[in-house]
Amino acid sequence: QNGVMSGLMQMLLLKVSAHITEQLGMAPGGEFREAFKEASKVPFCKFHLGDRPIPVTFKRAIAALSFWQKVKLAWGLCFLSDPISKDDVEKCKQKDLLEQMMAEMIGEFPDLHRTIVSERDIYLTYMLKQAAKQIELPRASENEPRKYIPAVVVGVVGMGHVPGIEKNWNSDLKIQEIMSVPPPSASSKIFKFVLKATVFGLLGYSCYRIGHRTVQFVLSMPATQSYLQRLTEMPQQ
Repeated sequence: QNGVMSGLMQMLLLKVSAHITEQLGMAPGGEFREAFKEASKVPFCKFHLGDRPIPVTFKRAIAALSFWQKVKLAWGLCFLSDPISKDDVEKCKQKDLLEQMMAEMIGEFPDLHRTIVSERDIYLTYMLKQAAKQIELPRASENEPRKYIPAVVVGVVGMGHVPGIEKNWNSDLKIQEIMSVPPPSASSKIFKFVLKATVFGLLGYSCYRIGHRTVQFVLSMPATQSYLQRLTEMPQQ
């Protein structure tokens, strides 16, 4: 539905999620499920999903990577087997260690960090600022002065986004550019063509082999040989 590369990337990330769930006994994103549960207890509370749509993030991330970076990333995600403990999760809550981990990611995949982290920092900040605008109270008449009350907002975000949100909070943000999906590159088009050609080629070859073996099996059956022998003898009679 969202493209071959986006689909493959989503499958790999689901594999990572399953690995984390298996190691820790709890699925990633528990903080968001807890926020949803708590919001339902508060009268008149509106629950808003404020992150950028996943298809946009995936497509921008894939478009930002070179062919070899895509291969390297896919290889790393396919063979992810490092053990994760709850102590490791607690260590990630330390700001210094978290910044070190983010710095390592920037060094290895700077374009991926830009699309998955930095751009979403901007988007999350923008959505939080929109939600935090003052609320205008209804007026009895047009002559009555406008009155506002502050909005009460609780933002639940991943720890890695907090520094970026703090950095962008006082900036004039525009999200039009980071919401656009760039057209596929030439290498991406070639990869898609090769992938489709390989899949259809293997499918065609499999059908040929299965059909060939089926025909051989049918011809080797005694009933078939007897029938063919009768056909060959009919013109002689």
